[in-house]
Amino acid sequence: MSDLHTWVGLLLGWVLYAMFLTGTVSYFKDEISQWTRPELARLVEVPDQAVVAQQIADELANVAPGTSQWSMRLPDSRNNSVYAFWRAPRTAGQRGFGEAQFDPTTGAKVTSRDTQGGEFFYRFHFQFHYMPVVWGRWLAGIAAMFMLVAIVSGVITHKKIFVDFFTFRWGKGQRSWLDAHNALSVFGLPFHIMITYTGLVTLMALYMPWGERAAFNNPAERQQLQSELSAFTPAGKPSGQKVPLASVEDMVRQAQERWGRDNVGRVNVVNPGDSTARVAVTRGDPGRVSMSPQYMEFDGTTGKLLSVRDHVGAAAETRGVLYALHLGRFSDTVTRWLYFLVSFAGTAMVGTGLVMWTVKRRQRLPDPERPYFGFRVVERLNIASIAGLSIAMTGFLWANRLLPTQLQGRANWEIDAFFIIWALTLLHALVRPARAAWIEQLWAASVLLFLLPVLNALTTARPFWHSLAEGDWIFVGIDVTCWVLAWLHAVLAIRTGRRTAASHAKRKACRQPSMTVASNESAV
Repeated sequence: MSDLHTWVGLLLGWVLYAMFLTGTVSYFKDEISQWTRPELARLVEVPDQAVVAQQIADELANVAPGTSQWSMRLPDSRNNSVYAFWRAPRTAGQRGFGEAQFDPTTGAKVTSRDTQGGEFFYRFHFQFHYMPVVWGRWLAGIAAMFMLVAIVSGVITHKKIFVDFFTFRWGKGQRSWLDAHNALSVFGLPFHIMITYTGLVTLMALYMPWGERAAFNNPAERQQLQSELSAFTPAGKPSGQKVPLASVEDMVRQAQERWGRDNVGRVNVVNPGDSTARVAVTRGDPGRVSMSPQYMEFDGTTGKLLSVRDHVGAAAETRGVLYALHLGRFSDTVTRWLYFLVSFAGTAMVGTGLVMWTVKRRQRLPDPERPYFGFRVVERLNIASIAGLSIAMTGFLWANRLLPTQLQGRANWEIDAFFIIWALTLLHALVRPARAAWIEQLWAASVLLFLLPVLNALTTARPFWHSLAEGDWIFVGIDVTCWVLAWLHAVLAIRTGRRTAASHAKRKACRQPSMTVASNESAV
């Protein structure tokens, strides 16, 4: 079990660390997205969603004429804009998508810098961006299964796991890394099991599709299955008879009466402007611990309520609850911070496990200063995966502020900057001595994090002091979090530097007696 725990934790440990860290920050992906679009004014109060929905529907009729489907995400306490996307009319045999942000107070299309914001970290967490989506999700699933095996084998291996939780020996080298790893593992053990298992459940249809294919072998049954898992409204074939869309405001009002004023999540419309139009108003995620769809379907031409979906079967509801527990979108601010802290501890758990692998084995090497090739590979990957990822993620946010706002393909350039910086940290780790690379990259991450609020103050009209005075807690919170993380990286850099100096002194002291003995033997 000890060997199993060690090797499943190492082989995909670098992937797991990236998944954990980007997943951790994704609990605030909406807030990060607001920070990356400083041109959008903050919402002091959430406007009436029904009025907003009608304004945006009218605007979409002009922005996306001829579309067969459009969808809008209504504003709430965490989103200060209306995000809408639509199917573009088929051209040259291909169909694309359009998207835009809208001002919820005026309904007008707004111009802000092109960025994926926090959505990039969220998608990278389980898709890894550059590889095909299905491959990325399979890699995430394999890594999650490795994590689940590592957790179970770790519990079996550490017989005194709860005693070890209260034991931490600072500055003791290998013992300190082991104590930190044990404490971080036990601190969030229930959360780590839940988040790993539910991560597998979210993509269960991809990993184990055979039961679904065997049970539902005709289109009608599969459509019914899809309706159990999402607010699915089949587009159907348009009739070609032009009929204006009924009042979207009235439809949202009916949903508000059922779920509450600010609890409407999205409005989805198929075949708008046609006699076959259908409108689905879906319930938002906050306040309910389930991702099972709840929606009201209306006739798009008359506004008549056709059906209400308030519940699903037991199996689908179980899946919906597990999915919601993984995403944490039901949570209020305090609960979301608890998610963040325990998930951050999980990130540190994976990181300390990776470092401990090299710390334990360095002592067994014939010559610690000249390790074998495999050891060097692990050591360098640890540096780039842990310290380097902090630099790359911060570099993404720096690129958001420094790249010209009118740059063509700007969102992709931000993502390219993330991967370029991450690749450079790996190159740096390969050419520099390992201990020096650790110290230099930790300090680089600390400096970049500390100066990010300063860069924000210089490049936007929302510096820290202005945000604090205006009560703009999203910008204040991100600035303070950057400073806290900068302090944490600085502490790690200082501790690593002191440990390196102590190791050099110890090795020098060990060599001195050997040289003295050799000199005496020569004299004799």
